[in-house]
Amino acid sequence: MRILLIGEYSRLHLSLAEGLRELGHEVLVASDGDGFKDYPRDIDLTRKSSGIIDTFSSIFNFNRKFARFTDYDVVQVINPCFTTLNVRFNESFWGKLKGNNKKIFLGAFGDDSYWVRALKENKTFKYSEFFVDGKPTNLKYNEKLEALWLDSPREKANREMAKEADGIAACLYEYYKSYEPYYSGKLRYIPLPVNMNLIAYNPITTVPERVNFFIGINRDRSEYKGTDIMERALLRLAGKYPDEVIATRVESVSYDEYKRLMSEAHVVLDQLYSCSPAMNALLAMAQGKVLVGGGEPEMYDLMGEKVNRPIVNVHPTEEDVFAKLEWLVQNKEQIPALSEQGYSFVAQHHNHVKVAQQYLDFWGKH
Repeated sequence: MRILLIGEYSRLHLSLAEGLRELGHEVLVASDGDGFKDYPRDIDLTRKSSGIIDTFSSIFNFNRKFARFTDYDVVQVINPCFTTLNVRFNESFWGKLKGNNKKIFLGAFGDDSYWVRALKENKTFKYSEFFVDGKPTNLKYNEKLEALWLDSPREKANREMAKEADGIAACLYEYYKSYEPYYSGKLRYIPLPVNMNLIAYNPITTVPERVNFFIGINRDRSEYKGTDIMERALLRLAGKYPDEVIATRVESVSYDEYKRLMSEAHVVLDQLYSCSPAMNALLAMAQGKVLVGGGEPEMYDLMGEKVNRPIVNVHPTEEDVFAKLEWLVQNKEQIPALSEQGYSFVAQHHNHVKVAQQYLDFWGKH
């Protein structure tokens, strides 16, 4: 098959392309590399800035490149906003892709109108960035999400693309449940692909004397990701168990330094409000780290996992995070087993070749 993957989030399309190529398919990845992360791609769709000159240059270049995207068996876009141009241009590109190729699929892989609506309506999930225990979180970032995705040109485009797509692929439990009431017939949950050949597995084989907890801080999104609450719980833990806990807090370091510091940790804290692990969490488990974050039973049920449920799942409150971290300190002998189980979980469900085959099966049926 000839396959075109447009857009990039956290290496999703790149890892998927690697799996598809191992299965013998011809794949082209066109993206901006997910911004500053600068992941490799075959066709560059980078817009250097939002300035007038760079914007007009990008419009010209993108139009020229999209005109050549023809005769593919499958086209998949990462999001309704699959380029950084205004959503109207994405709608135009979508129309050209749909008319010039055999099948087109929409990715439910990140922020979009169906997900934001599901969060705002508070009927689908136990908790979210918008509500915890039935009470609004009032996070400032929620206002930005609503302005972008609700009753807006982006929502209109999202709805049109979902309607016109041959199928919709969702990479997380949350995204799947957001689309399910509307498009269950052409929706499929497919786990995130992880190329474990590129990840150094360093299992925890002995019980640590001091448990090294790792938390990465993105100051711009700390409140939204819940790392502010997780950090407070971790610092409380370190104060209560100074001889048994190392708290590794990382902010504003290079990616290489970030990876080095995380490689020395036993436990990684990630995404308080999530019901399921995203890419950073999966990478940590693939390295042999114990994950503290989102791992609700509904997520395991969706992927058919009944036995191996290694994520230390937290309810999004400081008290529950503290209790789960304290449990790890008081039950350190469990850490080597959780390390092995986490690796096995990623290997079983997220292997990039296995995931690529699930995409091929999905694309072939729609």
